[in-house]
Parts: sequence; C-alpha cells; structure tokens
Amino acid sequence: MVLNSCGVKKFIPEGETLYTGSEISTKSDDDVKDIKKAKQELQTLLRPEPNSTVLGMRLGLYYHYKAQKKKPGFLNKWLNKKFGEKPVYLSDINPQRIEELMANRLDNQGYFYSNIDSKIDSTLKYTSIDYTVELPKPYTMETLKLDTDSLLIYNKIEKALAETELKTGDRFDLDVLKFERERIDRELKQQGYYNFNPDFLIFEADTNRYDNRKFDMFLKLKKRTPKKSLIHYIIDSITVYPNYSIERDTAAMKSEIENVKGMYFVQEEEYFKPEKLAPYILFEKGQTYNAEIARLTSNRLSALGSYKYVNIRFNENDTTALDGSGSLNADIFLSPLTKRSIRTELQAVTKSNGFAGPGIAVTYSNRNLFKSGETLSITGNFAYEAQLAGGKDSGLNSIAGGLKADLIIPRLVPFSPSRFKYAVPKTKISLGGDILNRSKLYTLTSFNTSFGYTWNANRFVFHELNPISVTYVNLSNTTEEFDAILDNNPFLSRSFEQQFIAGLNYTFTYNELVDENKTRPLYFSTSLDIAGNTLNLLSGGKNTAFGLEYAQYAKIDGDLRYYLKWGKEQALVSRVYAGLGIPYGNSSTLPFVKQFFSGGPYSVRAFQIRSLGPGSFQSGGTATSSFFDQSGNLRLEANLEYRFPIWAYLKGALFADAGNVWLTDAIKIPEGTSEENREFNEQLLQQGQFGSDWTKELGIGVGFGLRVDIQSFVIRFDLASPLQIPYLPKGERVRTPFFDGGSDNLIFNFAIGYPF
Repeated sequence: MVLNSCGVKKFIPEGETLYTGSEISTKSDDDVKDIKKAKQELQTLLRPEPNSTVLGMRLGLYYHYKAQKKKPGFLNKWLNKKFGEKPVYLSDINPQRIEELMANRLDNQGYFYSNIDSKIDSTLKYTSIDYTVELPKPYTMETLKLDTDSLLIYNKIEKALAETELKTGDRFDLDVLKFERERIDRELKQQGYYNFNPDFLIFEADTNRYDNRKFDMFLKLKKRTPKKSLIHYIIDSITVYPNYSIERDTAAMKSEIENVKGMYFVQEEEYFKPEKLAPYILFEKGQTYNAEIARLTSNRLSALGSYKYVNIRFNENDTTALDGSGSLNADIFLSPLTKRSIRTELQAVTKSNGFAGPGIAVTYSNRNLFKSGETLSITGNFAYEAQLAGGKDSGLNSIAGGLKADLIIPRLVPFSPSRFKYAVPKTKISLGGDILNRSKLYTLTSFNTSFGYTWNANRFVFHELNPISVTYVNLSNTTEEFDAILDNNPFLSRSFEQQFIAGLNYTFTYNELVDENKTRPLYFSTSLDIAGNTLNLLSGGKNTAFGLEYAQYAKIDGDLRYYLKWGKEQALVSRVYAGLGIPYGNSSTLPFVKQFFSGGPYSVRAFQIRSLGPGSFQSGGTATSSFFDQSGNLRLEANLEYRFPIWAYLKGALFADAGNVWLTDAIKIPEGTSEENREFNEQLLQQGQFGSDWTKELGIGVGFGLRVDIQSFVIRFDLASPLQIPYLPKGERVRTPFFDGGSDNLIFNFAIGYPF
C-alpha cells in the first residue's frame, strides 16, 4: 500500500518516460589490464543521474509532483523544498553525446579506436540505457626523450625529467602527462624560472616505428614560448612594509626607511622591529628566485599572529637578459591585525557528573607586544555550578575562579627562527592560578607555570616540549565528610599529600587528518611526563624542596586512530589508547590530577564519567566518594565508530567502546586503620590489580548517536548501553544491551565535538 501510494507513474506526462539509470558493460582482449579503473572513469560521464530511490520509492520525485498541484498544501510544499527532486526524463539524456565523451575519455587513457554502442531499454513510462564498450589493447610507451638545444633551461628540464615516474611499458595517460608537465614547471620555478608555464611544454607521441600499439614519447618546448620564460631571475631588491594599509598609497607615505641585511623596511612609525622581522624572510638579495621559498616565507609571516594579510609581489625589472638572466624586485606588504582586543564569553555548562551552572570568561589580548610579534593573553574566569542530581549528593555546589597569563613568542628563545623553514616555532610562557571551593568537601588552590616550545616539523608532524612545568596544589578547608573519604582510601590520601609537581613533558603528534583528500588518514599522538628528577638532584636526594614534599613519577600514553573514508561523508574510525604512570623515589602513588579515569562521553560511553574501575572494583559509597575512589595508574581503551550522513548538517553514528583503569602497584595499608577501612582497602587492592583476566574486567558498551555538524562545530548526542559490566559477579557480567538491566541500562551523553 505504501509503495502504491508513493508511486510516481501516474504523474509522468504523456510522451515522456522516466529515466531510471544506465549500465556499462565492457568487452576486451585478455591482455587488457585496468578494465575496472577504466569502467569507473566512464561511470562518471553518465549524467544526469536518475532520481534517487529509497526502498524502491522515488520519494523526492513524489514530493515534487505533489507540490505542482493547484493546492499542494503546506506539508507538500515543505517536503518538496527539503527533499524534492525535479524529474529526469529520457528526453533529458543524449546517448550520442555520452558515447562521444566516453570515446574521448578512453582516448585520453590510451584506448584509441575503441567502439561504443548504446541500447535503450524501455517499458511503459520507464526507460534505462545500456552501454557496451569494446576496449582495444592500449598504446604503451617504449621510450621517452627530450628534444634539446643550447639554452640553459634544457639542462634544467633534463635533470627534472630524470626523476619522472614515466616508465617503459606505461599506458598512454593524458592526466599523467599533465601532472608531469606541472611537476617540471614546479622544479623550474624553484630554480629561478619566474615566467615559465606548464603550457609551454608539449608531449608528442610517435607510432611510426611500431605496428603493435607502442609509441616513442618526445618532450619539447613550444616554438612560440616567450623569451622571458626561458631565462632565470635573480632577486635584485627586497622592500618590506610592516605596517601596510590598503587605504594608503605606499608612494605617498612619509616613512622611515631602514636597511637590514640588504632589505628595506618602510614604516611611518616603528610597528615591527626590522631586525626581528628580517629572519622570517627566507630569500635574500642576489639569490635566485624560488617559488617554494616565497610560499614558505608567506606562511611564516602569516603565522606570526600579528598580521591579517600577507602579500608578496615580484616585479620584473627592464632587462635585455644579455647574461641569460633577469631581475626581480620583491615587495612584501604586511597588514596588521588590531593590536589590542577584549573578548567576553558567557557560558552555560552542564557536566556528565551532574553539575551545571553559568560562567563568564574575559580575555585581554595584545598582539605584537614588544614590536617583535609577541602575543600576550590574560584571561580571568568565574563559574558557579550546582549538583542537580538527587539523593545524598543533592545540594552540592562549587565556585571556581582563575587568572591566567600566556606570552607567546614567535621563535624559539634563544634560538634563531631561520633554522625552521617549514613553519614558525613558538615559545610559550604561562603563569596562572585557580581556586575551587566545593561545598561540603574542600577548597583547592592551585598555581602553575610553564616554559616550553611548539613547532611543526612538516605538514603532519607537531612537537610540543615543556622543559619547565611546575604545579602546586593546596588542599584546605576539608570537611569531615571529605576527611572520611581520604581516611577510607590510602591511595587517594597519599595522592593528595604530594601536590608539588615539577618536571618536563613532551608531546609528539602525527596527524594526516589535515589532508582532506586522504581516504585512509592516520592519527597518532604520544605524551611523556616526567616529574621530580631535577628537584631530587638539586635537593641532594631529600624528599622536600622549598619546604614542600614533591612528587616523582614517569607517565606515558599513546593514542592511535585510523580512519577509513568512502562515499559521501561515510567513515569507519578505530581508536586504541594506552596509558601508564609509574611512581618512584619520593612517591608511592601518582598525584590525583595525574591519575587515569575511564567512562564518559570521550571514553567508554556506556558508563558514567569516572565510574569504571579500577579493575572489577566498584565503590560502595556515594557518587561523590566514588568520583575519587575509581582511578588508576594504567588505562586501556579501544573504540570503533561508523559515521554516516543523515540529512544536511545532521549526522549519525553507530559505535562500540571498551576500556578500564587498573592499579599496577600495591600500597601498604597504614597501621591503625579501622577494620571497616582495612576491609575496603583490601577489596580495592584485590579487585583493582591488573592481571591475566584483564579482558574480563573491560567495560564494554555499544550505542548510536546523532551529531549536528555545522562547519566543524559539533553538538553530539550519544545513547549507549553496557554489554559487559566488570564490577558485577563473574558469570553475570555479560548482558544484552538496551534490554537487560535496570536504571543504568541506558546512558545518555551530551558533548561538544567528536569523541575522537
């Protein structure tokens, strides 16, 4: 009944038949290769595409027809606007033209003198077209030669041609030849040939020597190539305008001109110190023009953070080119960003632990602070959150405030920026303080400072090194309730004792996601965090420094992701994460802020945030106490997610997650511990240890989600359900998702951004 009611046959006008698509079949000799690739190329020529179908129904076309009625109604108008499709009739198709396009495409791929026939298969009101393609043996290259003469440019072309990927036996392919011309052009532009163009090169195929579909390939320069395109150019002068405005004429500017390293800096008043700006310009007076160096220079100047526009213009000088070269004047126009700005953010925050409330953040920025590209940012924030959950945890609230200052210097202090040609390395100095007052629990005051470097080694590789990283956390105003939580858990108590953390950390990231054309991009990130060694050396092995007990540990983690993309915005994403922290020397546990947690919208989504582990342990206390109890120094996770489009900005996902945290070291239970607390800690030690049965202690869940993705801003809704619950008794841990279980069977996650 549904199929009949949504049928479009009755709407098709007299004399028209609906085009339902085309099929391509191929015939060829046994020695013809790459038939599948050739067929895929021909498939792209089948235009226009027929009307889409859903379960055999042409809904888009149906909505279009319904909207053409005299009184279509609001619903039909809306459906047509959102999903409607205009009909594609046989009269819209030109089979003869498509045959010509196919023949041309096959010629471009070396299948000369192919034969193409089409047959119309028509029934009442519906028509399809079948194309039969006879593929002959393709023409293959036997030799590749360059026609030369005495001009210097021929030597350059010959050297570039030596690196070609064209080989004897390769099938004739016009696209490959075009790419080869462009590659040679790029090589020449890096050797001074400013006016060269790939269209000046021509490939000619000669089949006269062969009768078995082979040819000799000759590369030539076109006869009418302009003379100025055959000479290389030298940079004669460099003029920089560090404070350029489009509204002003540079010739009319009453400016100071300063000569630094052979470059002229023109600015009415000093906006950027010339001696600090000069190292970011990679070409010099007297050098041969290089298009790649010019591009890198433009990228480096843009990355300073002080300019909104960077424009490098090369102008030819009048020259007779008697010495076989020309000269260029380079003008660099730099348009500054607004020097000072204030940004205010009003926030409404909801968290997976049930806290929600408003917040405000104010940021002051000063770009080019010391006239050398430095950026100073000062941010103050304030937030109030209340616990919305019922039961024992209701009525909890927290007040948080902080002040942070960041100074970013666009070079590695004290190193020269010229050592890094791909991108501008940066030095970052940070200083900040925060205070958190959580009612009925504690007040936490923290201070942190760091000094470090960030740089891109290439398009995919990013490094971050902080040789100095210091954090001090002071726990005060603890309540009896929180003291009881600490007394109950020596792991937690010890992790709060050592809150002076000083060390270094390093992060390496390899990210192929920046290349949107990659169908199988890889992402890998690893971090190393080491603390306490320098303090231990300076203090002569004592367990205090500056009167404070400091932490000693080493922590490493790795995050590996593999993306398999196909079709229209479809992807299968797999992720593996592992992290391990080892306390030593002055410490028996990791500081609380450095421990691992599992569960939540960016982890195993079938469990609430920080509700998994360690191991098969489950805290018997309130949600507040379990928030602190369930942590570990080892974390393992794996995720698999299938992403697909639904409509416009709405995307869907199906996913499976697995993971947990564990303990790898035991802590001696202090003497004098009450029998109740001793029993709790023995249970934690027994159930939380990592062992051979770790796979049976994984929290595993599955689910589905909806994402609103608007230009990379993503609002995410995920609904998940557990498949394996590690803290249940053995033999009862596996259950049917979405059907078995009680109130914890469905876990809803709301988050910003993709989980990975």
